[in-house]
Amino acid sequence: MKLNDNFVGDLLQAVRASQGKDPAAATAIIQDALRTAGLLPGAPGAALSPAREGAPFVDLNAAPPWAGKARGNAGASGASGASGTSRHAGMRDALAGWAERLGALQPGGTQARSTEPDPRAPGQFLQGESGNAAGTRRYRLYVPSTPATGPRPLVVMLHGCKQDAADFAAGTAMNALAERHGCLVLYPEQARSANGSNCWNWFEAQHQSHEGGEPAILAHMVREVAREHGADAGRVYVAGLSAGGAMAAILAASHPGLFAAVGVHSGLAAGSAHDLMSGLNAMKGSRGSKGRHAAPHSVPVIVFHGDADAVVHPSNGAAVLGQFSGDGKQLRTIEEGGTSAAGRTHTRTTTLDGDGRAVAEHWVLHGAGHAWSGGSPAGSYTDVGGPDASAEMLRFFLQQRLD
Repeated sequence: MKLNDNFVGDLLQAVRASQGKDPAAATAIIQDALRTAGLLPGAPGAALSPAREGAPFVDLNAAPPWAGKARGNAGASGASGASGTSRHAGMRDALAGWAERLGALQPGGTQARSTEPDPRAPGQFLQGESGNAAGTRRYRLYVPSTPATGPRPLVVMLHGCKQDAADFAAGTAMNALAERHGCLVLYPEQARSANGSNCWNWFEAQHQSHEGGEPAILAHMVREVAREHGADAGRVYVAGLSAGGAMAAILAASHPGLFAAVGVHSGLAAGSAHDLMSGLNAMKGSRGSKGRHAAPHSVPVIVFHGDADAVVHPSNGAAVLGQFSGDGKQLRTIEEGGTSAAGRTHTRTTTLDGDGRAVAEHWVLHGAGHAWSGGSPAGSYTDVGGPDASAEMLRFFLQQRLD
């Protein structure tokens, strides 16, 4: 079977549409191209099924090929009679999976969440907006109810795709911990106009530098909030989940003098990708390029990643760790296992510097997927089985301070 002459052009058009934050259009273009080429069954224009309620958290794509063969097998059914199927089976399955993953960008599929306030966090949960020449973003800010006795630590929390600031606050329960420890917590919120799935654009080169794009917007927001609310400039920390974790890594790499530590949950190293396709490859664990921030940084880092993560390959957790703890100053590592109260086992590897100070922690969560460990069911994309990533990150953060 000869592929349609416009096939490659149609796919490139789909990539451009997806990079323009129009995933529905991208999906339709890809499906039409696949069907015209005889690589995807079904009548032209048939829509993909929307994401299921309670489906695993998706970040650019749903479960990729290494998670199993169910998607590829499903794509193969109904097309066995087509001429040349055996020659194009691999391409058909891969591209059909790609189309389905782009389809998963469409609204829907988030878990139900509670809108009730957390009684453990009786402080103010303010709303605000911050902007500079690079752009403007909204945010939520938690201010503890107890009066400050001095400059407070500031924790910046970056949500994942299909989340918002309030949802991420509810799921991580970081506000309750902040109330207990007297911290400010800033939740920047991605604009739908910047990314149709509310993903931080970690995979685009223009959003990976100190000077412009989303890192510049976020760094400006952090400085502005820290100044207005009396935060301690030596105790500013950044953490995130998935796309938010990848952007947290970019912020720490591009602004090392702003953050005393970084926490990355189910995310990727800074510079792992430069566009949509390299982003998808990075999520699969491909390391074809070292990226623009590949040089080691001395920012203390804590990493959480499930070894059964079918969205962002677990090897990305190790890449983050190496990016921020590879400056040669470490003396030794300590590896220990543990089990949460809910039965989730993990392995924690702690890296110590020459003074015996913990400068890196790598938590491998055995059997865990792509969700915030130990989170609350009040928010989306959480794994209540633990261990409590919020508590462990905050513990690690409060041990770190910029000189």
